[in-house]
Amino acid sequence: MQIKTFTIPIYDSGEMLDEMNKFLSINKVLEVGQYFCQSEKCWCFCVKYLPQFAPTNATTTTNKVDYKQVLGEKEFERFSILRKCRKQMAEEMALPPYMIFTDEELSGIAKLPSMELGKIKSVKGVGEKKYEKYGMRLFELYEIQKEENKENIENQ
Repeated sequence: MQIKTFTIPIYDSGEMLDEMNKFLSINKVLEVGQYFCQSEKCWCFCVKYLPQFAPTNATTTTNKVDYKQVLGEKEFERFSILRKCRKQMAEEMALPPYMIFTDEELSGIAKLPSMELGKIKSVKGVGEKKYEKYGMRLFELYEIQKEENKENIENQ
């Protein structure tokens, strides 16, 4: 999280307000505090935000993994559910999904013989801190999603 402040005089021509609005439109805003400073006759804004990351340029090559090809059918089904759970967690925590678990880590979790909370720690990239911070919530959401998928299949 980062913080940026804006001071906009009440007699601003609109230029400073436009600058602030542009900033707000390109960053993930977490919180905005505001107050009026009577002695300076201006509005002061304190913005807490997550910077948006610039897309990688075309010259950078990354090897995209097609997990549908790499994983078996059951593993890919589990992987898909885990991605939904990670997306929900990312929205709840206002974080990019990859900061919670990468696709590679989710793939490792999906390959586990059974979804048990303690086994998540054995996956490459999932250390003790990540396990403590996100493991339980991922497991809870996974169980909920799994039940919802069962109900949807039974209702069809």
